[in-house]
Amino acid sequence: MKKTLIAATLAATFLAGCSKPETSETPAPKTAVEATTATEKPELGSFGVDLTARNEAVKPGDDFFMYASGTWYDNYVMPADKTRYGAFSGLAERSEERVKEIIEEIAARDDLNAEEQLIADFYNAYMDTETLNKLGIAPLKPLLTEISDVSSTDDLTKLFGQAWLSGVNSPIGGGMWFNRLDPNKYEMSLGAGGLGLPDRSYYLEDSERFEKTRSAYVAHIAQMLELAGVDNTTERAQAILALETKIAQGHWPREKRRNRDLTLNQLKRSELNDAYPGFNWDLYFAQTGYQVPQLNVSQPEPIKAMIELINQEDLAVWKDYLTYHALSSNAELLSEEVFNTNFAFYGKELNGQQEPRPRWKRAISQMSSTNSLGFAIGKVYVARYFPESSKQQMSELVENLRTALGERIDNLDWMGAETKVNARAKLAAFVPKIGYPDVWQSFDGLTISKNDLMANIKNTREFFQADSVAKELEKTDRNRWGMTPQRVNAYYNSSFNEIVFPAAILQPPFFDPNADAAVNYGGIGAVIGHEMGHGFDDQGSKSDANGVQRNWWTDADRAAFDAKADQLAEQYSKYEPIPGNFVNGRNSLGENIGDVGGLSMAYHAYKLSLNGKEAPVIDGLTGDQRFFLAWAQVWKEKRTEQSMLNQLRGGTHAPGRFRAQAPRNHDAWYKAFNVQPGDALYLPEDQRVRIW
Repeated sequence: MKKTLIAATLAATFLAGCSKPETSETPAPKTAVEATTATEKPELGSFGVDLTARNEAVKPGDDFFMYASGTWYDNYVMPADKTRYGAFSGLAERSEERVKEIIEEIAARDDLNAEEQLIADFYNAYMDTETLNKLGIAPLKPLLTEISDVSSTDDLTKLFGQAWLSGVNSPIGGGMWFNRLDPNKYEMSLGAGGLGLPDRSYYLEDSERFEKTRSAYVAHIAQMLELAGVDNTTERAQAILALETKIAQGHWPREKRRNRDLTLNQLKRSELNDAYPGFNWDLYFAQTGYQVPQLNVSQPEPIKAMIELINQEDLAVWKDYLTYHALSSNAELLSEEVFNTNFAFYGKELNGQQEPRPRWKRAISQMSSTNSLGFAIGKVYVARYFPESSKQQMSELVENLRTALGERIDNLDWMGAETKVNARAKLAAFVPKIGYPDVWQSFDGLTISKNDLMANIKNTREFFQADSVAKELEKTDRNRWGMTPQRVNAYYNSSFNEIVFPAAILQPPFFDPNADAAVNYGGIGAVIGHEMGHGFDDQGSKSDANGVQRNWWTDADRAAFDAKADQLAEQYSKYEPIPGNFVNGRNSLGENIGDVGGLSMAYHAYKLSLNGKEAPVIDGLTGDQRFFLAWAQVWKEKRTEQSMLNQLRGGTHAPGRFRAQAPRNHDAWYKAFNVQPGDALYLPEDQRVRIW
């Protein structure tokens, strides 16, 4: 199971290679409006929305999520191997099935090229549970021995510096990222991490729920230590929890870690020892291979707190801490006994997942990341499943959204002319990336075995680390992608001022070339708007058109923006998914601005696409109703309570149920569904947050 990793402020790792994928023959792309008259049938319903999912007994103004998806929600039974399921999950499953088909076809052939051989051998090694069960924890013995031999703080520091290779947790984490004041350069970013539970609140809150989780965590640690042959496991597990509690006390709250003004603290390497004394930085960086001429300390006080703990806490407890995390972090690479023991806590106890995902899905997840063979697989995925027409249609939608946002900026009543010039410049400089990279990652020099999974992981980590080290002092690579094409997601990168949409998200319910225009604008259009909105959210708005973090606002305009953002944070903080546990409106603010603003942009673009004509009524629904329904069904989801809690405490997104309610800030939604005062979601006009 995935754990909290060392937290350096790194959101993802990016790479780069060559050649364009093949494209299948398809008709010429339609415009979004022409799609309404397409002869091909949309995948969902008669126009692109699943009307059978609705619960029409629920008033839209009381709960738009349940109105749009309530029948589905009430009848969907969560499979035992899931903690949440929704529109994203359905597409992710489709992507997984397609990737499985690709890999199994490759693995069954003899005439493989070099990249295909890597894919086949990695998959076969991962699926060979017979060998893994015979080996037990033997593949981890060299690391466990190294931990056992630690006799000084320097030995400990060396292991922390090797966390990128071993996969263990470390209270200090570092990785290469973009220089926020000069995005053409890379720089080392340092932050605090080291927790085994999802968030510091799991350690610091005294409620019965969290006390129960901590007790289960201690029991789990003891079980894992027992597998490593450790004695007095309960006592030592309690000491590990006590250590991690001190680590949590030194961490900033998540909403503070979002603040880019607080996390920009650049200094030269020569200044680091004086600014953060008591830690052998030379030894630490020597493990990584980086030269580190300059770096950014994203969390100054937490780093100092971690240094103090490293020096003051008992070395024996640190060794037990590393032993436990070595086993837990690498559990999926070891025997089924180790994996299942780890799953019993991280899957069942912490997330409410009753059974592990099938092993082939875990193999695909391991292989599909940007730090593995994800782009080698993605190249085949795109050739098979992503027609060039979809890329062309997406490009058109992006430009329509750009036009809409430009008009909205011009018409803002709270922003002055000087700031509007800068906002327009940033919008014009947005770089869209759609489907797949123009340059593919090269895997020359990577060695993969068909019968040694741990060696494959080690070789892969070393391969990508060496690639990063080689580029450290070069100009940043703007062809790199932070997600593989088969990933169902999208992102905005403020340093490059780019919005990125992998191929796998460009499917129903987000995008269907045969769906009604309102549906595509309410789905993928609002997702495009959401990513554009990140360039103008409470943190993304601190970078300019060139990706440089600087203040391009007048004081008055920034104050007006912050007032609206505060209002939105307060609105979302009132949502209470679990009794006593609310959405963190401040921590999720960037995503909520993206949702509310993205909807505004998409609705504006949809109206522009109609060229002044009235949208047709389809199945008794107006164009506006179809637009907002499409949005709400994008966010249909069901979660276990444990998964919901993790999202509330550890995530930056509001749960889907509340993202679906974002239309309550849009006047057109009130008219479309006759929402009136007294309805649960009704907001007086002066309380509707209109930012972009």
